[in-house]
Amino acid sequence: MSMVHLHRPTHEELLALKGKTLRTSDLLAMFGTRVRNHQTVPMIQEALHEVGLDTRPSFTTCGLSTEMLVVAKSLFAAIEDEPEEEVLPGTLPQQSFKIGDVPSARNGVESVNSGDLLSTATHRMRQKNYSQLPVIDGLADLKGVITWDSIAARYEKGEVPTLASAMVRDDLPLAEVHHDLFTRLPELQRCGYLLVRENNGTFAGIITGADITARFHTLAQPFFLVGEIEFRIRRCLGPKLAGDPVRALGRRYQSGDFSQLMFGDYFKLLAADQQDARLAQLADTNWTTLGWTGVDRVQFVAQLDRVRIIRNKIAHFDEQPLSEQQTDELYQFSGLLKQLL
Repeated sequence: MSMVHLHRPTHEELLALKGKTLRTSDLLAMFGTRVRNHQTVPMIQEALHEVGLDTRPSFTTCGLSTEMLVVAKSLFAAIEDEPEEEVLPGTLPQQSFKIGDVPSARNGVESVNSGDLLSTATHRMRQKNYSQLPVIDGLADLKGVITWDSIAARYEKGEVPTLASAMVRDDLPLAEVHHDLFTRLPELQRCGYLLVRENNGTFAGIITGADITARFHTLAQPFFLVGEIEFRIRRCLGPKLAGDPVRALGRRYQSGDFSQLMFGDYFKLLAADQQDARLAQLADTNWTTLGWTGVDRVQFVAQLDRVRIIRNKIAHFDEQPLSEQQTDELYQFSGLLKQLL
């Protein structure tokens, strides 16, 4: 695997960030990259730590458009020592979706130029299974868009269409990578596509309805799976462990209402291996109360905790999609709960 060679800002440029607020994407851009992976993250982190800086929240996990505060590393470490606040059940990501968050928006755009023949455009559309093809001179001079409908319209008028006569020139659906995605969906629905520009005016990609469907599936599937898991946990545990077992978790739960619990609380209710000896002893009683004689307690609790970590990753809207293993973990645990109902 080839190594990534990042642009490395000077110490002075990095130190100038101290106390400032910037987006994750802006920090990545300083290092000449748009992505976070196993190579770029350690390199950027090392560069920040060398000058005694870090970010709050950590640039390694927050959304690309999340605003971060650049702080002294010692202060950041002190903050990170505080216990992490768990995401409450039903919490949605506090994150807006941008045009640039759709992968096809930055995957490049196939086009022809205004001097090409119409047959060149239609051949490429058939070859790529496109419904439309922009006509662009250079990198940013948009002349129009060829669509199958626009070609058919010329034939319906008894004309032999050319590239110039067949392309649509007016009210073209243009968007920029920083635009809000949801406000542009009606236009996408009406036109069937959005041509996407980078902030410098060059064309970066094209979004179609199929791209939105694929993106929605990628984003929504984990939310639905986690919602299904939470629903089934409450149905499995709630009827038998509401009341005193819930109250034993602390003052905030004196109502005994199981629906007020978080994922970490489910762990405390059932885990034999936990720091609080009192809760560990009560967990033994709770497990016996469930009567799940055919379920391995250690494996169940371990899987519950892995699902909690995945759930919090989803709710904090980590833009990196779940791995196949993580998705399988959610499916498997949801299936196990279904059997226990």
